[in-house]
Amino acid sequence: MTAKSSPFTDMPGARAPLIERARFAPGDIVRHRMFDFRGVVFDVDPVFSNSEEWYEAIPEAIRPAKEQPFYHLMAESDDSSYIAYVSQQNLVADGEAGPVDHPQLAAMFDGLDRGRYRVRAIHRH
Repeated sequence: MTAKSSPFTDMPGARAPLIERARFAPGDIVRHRMFDFRGVVFDVDPVFSNSEEWYEAIPEAIRPAKEQPFYHLMAESDDSSYIAYVSQQNLVADGEAGPVDHPQLAAMFDGLDRGRYRVRAIHRH
């Protein structure tokens, strides 16, 4: 491959997939479109970057495309807190609904400011 090529464009007749830009950033509060949970973004993958086993476990009827941003969330539902991995198509902004109560938030974020969490200086790139 050349410096400007990719596995998608080196094949005859192949075109690179159209990849969406990330709509959310670390500190943004989001809500899942289909399932009843909210969370705070703490990392972003420009495209799917989890295991095939994880991906195949999603029912085919609702399985998202891989060529979109995926978000790592400190998530909460009514009865638990956990880490979630969610496609962009399944998230909507939810900062106006108030804070998220996740036990790991204080390790990465410095507080809530106008509907989004401030990333601690130590975690900024």
